[in-house]
Amino acid sequence: MKYFQNSIIITIIGLIIALFIGGFQALYITALLAILEITLSFDNAVVNAKILDTMSPIWQKRFINFGIPIAVFGMRFLFPLLIVATVADISIMTTFNLAVNEPHRYHDILQSKEELIFAFGGAFLLMVFLDFFFEENEVKWLETIENSKITQRLRTVNNIEISLATIIGLVISYLSQNNDIVFYYFSGVLLFTLLGSLDSFLSTDTVRSGIAGFMYLEVLDASFSFDGVIGAFALSSNLFIITIGLGIGAFFVRSLTLYLVEKKTLQEFIYLEHGAHYAIGTLSFLMFIKIFYHVSEVIVGSMGLGIILIAFWQSYHQSKKQVKEA
Repeated sequence: MKYFQNSIIITIIGLIIALFIGGFQALYITALLAILEITLSFDNAVVNAKILDTMSPIWQKRFINFGIPIAVFGMRFLFPLLIVATVADISIMTTFNLAVNEPHRYHDILQSKEELIFAFGGAFLLMVFLDFFFEENEVKWLETIENSKITQRLRTVNNIEISLATIIGLVISYLSQNNDIVFYYFSGVLLFTLLGSLDSFLSTDTVRSGIAGFMYLEVLDASFSFDGVIGAFALSSNLFIITIGLGIGAFFVRSLTLYLVEKKTLQEFIYLEHGAHYAIGTLSFLMFIKIFYHVSEVIVGSMGLGIILIAFWQSYHQSKKQVKEA
């Protein structure tokens, strides 16, 4: 429980503020937004825990301490304002006034460019999934896929992740006929590659570089938050209610990450990491679909959470089986 004490305190404070802002309706919507954020980002917590485990203790603390303000105020509050300000070619203060006084217009501007956000975030998450899938992992979850002859053969191809991402990008380019979408897609691929190169350059003795790892985790968090930030407007047009609701969810995701790291949960539930990455791959392709068609955030969140729950359940049974055999 100690891992979630701060999150619970923040939740109580946030709900009280929401109640003060808009009564019980705002309180209810804030709670729904928090649940939406946790559902969409549960796999994010698992991947964060895996990466944090390879970082030095000081950078683990920095991610928890400094990552929270960035996650809450940077991605859930400032980032949407920056998008609208850029698209509408207006100042941040004008955008803020727009969000407060004309929330529906603010939402329309943000939504008009959501396909660019999905292209960038989907590409980055796709690279996260492919990088894990073609890595030679000792543990195999879906043996038929992960240990097939085709997969084994592809693992021997240099830069197979970038090659596959390029092919998918060309398909999206052909279907969308939109140069902006293509630019944002390949920007996501490029950013992942650059962060990986920076990490390899700075890392020592299998310990992930602090600054590179921190940057990677923040971009990963941003990619997960895109769906929640845009989808939140389906529940509320109030910028403060959205920030509070998604912020509460972000706090719980960070607490869950810390719990997974310190309790060594990923070592005990061996398929959980696989499930998280398959959920990331699923989210990535759903983002690409959302460039062309609307997909409910409920479906997106449910699919990701469902995959992780299956991985958790199979990990639990595998752990019990190993105990019996021992």
